Amino acid sequence: MAVLVLIGIVVLAVGGCVCVVWAERGGPRWARVVATVTLAAGELLRRSGKNRRRGLNQIADDGD
Repeated sequence: MAVLVLIGIVVLAVGGCVCVVWAERGGPRWARVVATVTLAAGELLRRSGKNRRRGLNQIADDGD
């Protein structure tokens, strides 16, 4: 079951990347919407990772 979920996530990620490239080349409106959602989700994940690392660094600094 977990493998199916991971495969689904990979398919969505690849599909989003394809839509980003297609939208950049002037694809249909729905591809531009999917591309916007994909880029926004990527940005949220990137910021989340930065915030998580900052929190870990603060915990490490407090422990010394």
